[in-house]
Parts: sequence; C-alpha cells; structure tokens
Amino acid sequence: MRKHAPPAYIEDTQGFRDLAERLKEHDRVALDTEFVGEDSFVPKLELIQVSAGSLSAVIDFPAVGSLEPLADILADARIEKVFHAGRQDLELFFTHTGSIPRRIFDTQVAAAMVGYGTQVAYGQLVQRVVGVKLAKAHTFTNWSLRPLSQEQIAYALEDVQYLLPVHEHLRKRLHALGRAEWVQEEFDRLGSKLTQAREPRHRYQRIRGWEGLKPRAAAVLRELVAWREEEARRRNVPRGRIIRDEVLLELARQAPTTVSALRATRGLHPSEVERNGEALLAAIRLGLHVPEHEWPEVPKARRPEPEAAGQVDLLQAVLKAVALEEEIAPSLLASASDLQALVDAKERARALDLPILQGWRRKLAGDVLLKVLEGAVAVAIDRRTGKVVMTERR
Repeated sequence: MRKHAPPAYIEDTQGFRDLAERLKEHDRVALDTEFVGEDSFVPKLELIQVSAGSLSAVIDFPAVGSLEPLADILADARIEKVFHAGRQDLELFFTHTGSIPRRIFDTQVAAAMVGYGTQVAYGQLVQRVVGVKLAKAHTFTNWSLRPLSQEQIAYALEDVQYLLPVHEHLRKRLHALGRAEWVQEEFDRLGSKLTQAREPRHRYQRIRGWEGLKPRAAAVLRELVAWREEEARRRNVPRGRIIRDEVLLELARQAPTTVSALRATRGLHPSEVERNGEALLAAIRLGLHVPEHEWPEVPKARRPEPEAAGQVDLLQAVLKAVALEEEIAPSLLASASDLQALVDAKERARALDLPILQGWRRKLAGDVLLKVLEGAVAVAIDRRTGKVVMTERR
C-alpha cells in the first residue's frame, strides 16, 4: 500500500483552497466528517477528513467557516467521492452547499452487494480487506472541543486513509460479479432519498405509529410534522425539543381546537403552548380541512391470517436462498414489510411500487418471488444438501 504523506491540519481559508486545488488533480477522493448533533436541528459540522493518493488532511470546519473550496470537487462528476455509510456526510454536504455530491461510492452499500453482510462497520471492513485493525480510543470524542490533540487528529484521519484501498477491492469484486450497474442504481437512489428527506410534508411517515391513525388524523399529523420541521429548523434545535413524536400522534388523534384543549394534552409543555399554541391550532385546522381525496393513504391493518404468515415465511426462505447463492445481503434485496406487501396484494402484486420489483432486484429475486407467490415455481428442500431448491412448474 502506498504510504501517506504526513497529514495536514487545515484551519485557514487559504490552506483549504490550496488543498482543494491539489485534490482536483485526482480522480478519487475519500471523504468523511465528524459532527455534533445532540443540540441542534442541523448537526454541527466539526471536521472534514480527506484522502487522495498520498495526500491526506483534516479540515477544521468551524475555523474555515465554509465548504466553498470543496464545492467544485463535490459537484465534479469526473472525481469519484468515496464514503463509508455516507448518508449523514452527504446530508451535511447537501446542507452546506445546496446540492447533492455527484458520482458517489458508498463502501458499506457496495460491501453488502458482494457478500460482506448488511451494514458492515468500517473497522470490520478495513480489517477484512486491508488486514489493519483500527483503534477505537476516540469513538465518543466531543469533536467540538479545541484544541484537538495529535492523537485525535490521527484517529479522525484513519476513517479515510483506508477507504481508497477498500474501494478498489470492492470495485473489482463488483465488476467480477457483474454488479457495477446494480450498485450504481443504489447510489442514485441514495441521492434521490436525500432530496425527498428534505421535504417537510413527507416527514410524517417517519413517525412511529402513524399507520395506526385514521386517514383524516394522518392528514392532521402531516401538517403538524411539517410545522414542527420548519420550527425546529428556524430555531435550530432537535425536533423532539419542540414536541415529541408521541405527542404529535396524540394531537393528530384528538385534534384539539382550542388553546385550553392544547394545555390538557399530556406531554405538551406549557411553554410550547404559550409560544406556539396558535400555530399548532392552525396546523390542526389545515389538516382537518384537507379534502378527502388528498388524505394520506394509510396502510390497511393486517389480520393475522395463518395462510398469509406462512406465505411470507416461504418468501423469506426463497429470498435467503437467492441471497446465499448470489453472495449478497438478504436485507439489501427486500424487507419483511416488502414481502408482506407482496402477499397482501395477491393478484396485483406485480404492480406494487416496491424496491424488490424494480431494477436489478427484480431481475435477481423479485420475479422469482412473484412466481412462487403465483404457484408457478415449486419450493423444496434438497435432502442431500439441505438447501432450498426452486423448480418451475410445467
């Protein structure tokens, strides 16, 4: 492995600009961030770690104050940006630059596609691919405190120093297995999810238990969650510090129409009622007046049918068999809820908007699952090997 030059610690704008110019000379850049997110709506970006060729550096973001020198690199499709479990990193770059980085490669996603398991940790992947065991001494470091020690800087830098060798290994594996296009689909989906996640009116579906609401109450929840999203962003505090999820659910169910009724809601802090009582009531009224044809589509409650449960179990067995044969993580193909949706839909299953029925997933496993569900494929256990085998019926 190529040795790295001594890392640079960048804490001035000119040094950052000089670094960016040097990074532009490379076609791959490994990136990672350190941030603190407990006390703000948008996590506070503290460090940006980069590695390219023999170049490595840690950028002190509060000191430089802007991502502007890095923006061109993030937007340049010629330069591949390599992350590990990079969703939060991408969200931060999106927040600070206003655009999604182009041509990304996430080693965690790629690792799941070539047989290393779902959501494999960076340290585990480095040890398996590169043979280096990383230290864990600063896992819970408060990265907002200054000055940082040389040990902390070196620890932060480890998160990118081995990313490019891992990337190279995974890229070769993907091409050998014919999955380079598959993984690109996943990276494209990751980018689209980032834009969707920023839409406040889509956020209600992340509230645990929203599926148990009646459609009209779900319409109220949608407006309440959108209001909280904007208020938390405006005040730059965590969402739960405004109103907790379970309290929003209760407000959606009860739909109070007066300030006194708001005050009687358990878990709703009196100071929040004083501050935003009228705004909450306005959001509730808005939700109550949504036309029926615009109500959210609430998933129908499922009855515990033994036949349906057995069908889901059968689909799970088939999915695991396919995943084992293809050396891919089963959860990357479909979730248990996806399989339940296939069973529930029965005759119209082919028309469902599910990942397992799209792109490479459908080719690899989706069509087989549909045939099993339709009775066109028989499933059995091979007595000699103990493996699940599938045979098309004639």
